[in-house]
Amino acid sequence: MLVLAIGVTIGSLAYPVFYSYPHRFDAVKAAIADPGPVVNTPWGPLSAEDRDLVVQVEADGLWEISAGRQAVDRAPTPAIKEAGAELVSGHTDLDKRVRALAAKLAITLPTQPTVEQQGWLAQLTAAQGATYRQEFANLLREEHGRIFQQLAQVRSSTRNSLVRDLATVTNRTELEHISALEKTGYVDFDTVAHDTTASPAAVATQVPAPSAS
Repeated sequence: MLVLAIGVTIGSLAYPVFYSYPHRFDAVKAAIADPGPVVNTPWGPLSAEDRDLVVQVEADGLWEISAGRQAVDRAPTPAIKEAGAELVSGHTDLDKRVRALAAKLAITLPTQPTVEQQGWLAQLTAAQGATYRQEFANLLREEHGRIFQQLAQVRSSTRNSLVRDLATVTNRTELEHISALEKTGYVDFDTVAHDTTASPAAVATQVPAPSAS
């Protein structure tokens, strides 16, 4: 009877431990927000975050190519002209990649910059002299910092091979642009460190139709 009693006691103590172990992350999983509709594709599941990144890369390219061309034309310093040329060449290549990817994944892309991005272009167009040099370097450096964070998040979590490849290429391109902008000597790193904590300009995406596969 004593042995039986000890066995029952041990069992009653052990049961909650063994039962709860497989469910130890249930509360954490329940606290994670629903990522939105996930669509199956031949290249892996496509999440809302994946689509957002594809659209954001295209939208960023639309205004940054214009800003880069303007910098090349105005050429206030050799370093800014070089940074502008980097923006144009880098985003022209990304634009081709994004369009090919979007066609495969049935993602609708923007055809013009967001209202906020158009405002930045107008701001650069109106600026002159030292003000232009500072605003060009800092506006673009801040935006590259924000998309850099989004790229890292999607690159680490996506299950879609096409989006993963795009994130890898875009990450490399964005880092080259960040370096070129910093070489201008006009980046205010205190301002950049504060402003890049804000969210990037939001761009609406369209959910593609489910794949037949």
